Amino acid sequence: MITTSLIKAINPQLPEARCAEIASGLQAAAQAAQINTPARVAAFLAQLAHESCGFRYSEEIWGPTAAQRRYEGRKDLGNTQKGDGYRYRGRGFIQLTGRHNYQRYGFTLGLPLVEQPDLAARPDVAARVAAAYWTSAGLNALADAGNFREITRRINGGLNGWEDRVRHWEAIKRLLAAQPAQAQGRVLLAVPGRPDEPQEWDGKPAVYGGVALSAALISQLRVLFPQPGGPWNYEKLRVWVRRNGDLVLDKTPA
Repeated sequence: MITTSLIKAINPQLPEARCAEIASGLQAAAQAAQINTPARVAAFLAQLAHESCGFRYSEEIWGPTAAQRRYEGRKDLGNTQKGDGYRYRGRGFIQLTGRHNYQRYGFTLGLPLVEQPDLAARPDVAARVAAAYWTSAGLNALADAGNFREITRRINGGLNGWEDRVRHWEAIKRLLAAQPAQAQGRVLLAVPGRPDEPQEWDGKPAVYGGVALSAALISQLRVLFPQPGGPWNYEKLRVWVRRNGDLVLDKTPA
């Protein structure tokens, strides 16, 4: 769903390789956070696109301005050591700011963000931080309800940049609606000891690798993994998508 072409459409000025890097990180992070419907993805990407100027920036432009100078020594941001204001400046797609937030999301994601704050600007990490924030704020439910205004308040603290956020939201909804349907290939199940001879699923409900196979699950997997590639992890399965649209499932190693 979050593809290179979608990111490119959001900001045509971005190089193709950069779009691919951003899309890969965002798709993986969104999948893990259950940001997996058009309504959720549109709201999520619209907010990030505004905060990052169309995914152009992953680090706060430093002057320093008068406001940026005030980062130094701000206890509400956890900036208690000299140099923390600049060291923990805004990074990532939601502009993670302040020692406290770097510590919080570093702990959540198991990453050394306090020791290596530049990690937060890396596209895959920026995507994981954004998705973790989205989850902690309960924003999937608001996206399901179409409450974009409240999503904005929870991210921004107000409605700053409202018109631009809505512009992105409406545009991304149209782009998602126009995405071509994925070729509906077969569903293949890996057979132990025969990696090159997967067995075609017959479409009947069954349990494979501890996961209940159903038409609804397969539809969900095709939404989550719209492009050829893999393997990706989903519950107790590994998932590949072939160029011909075949969906290949394998049990994760015990």
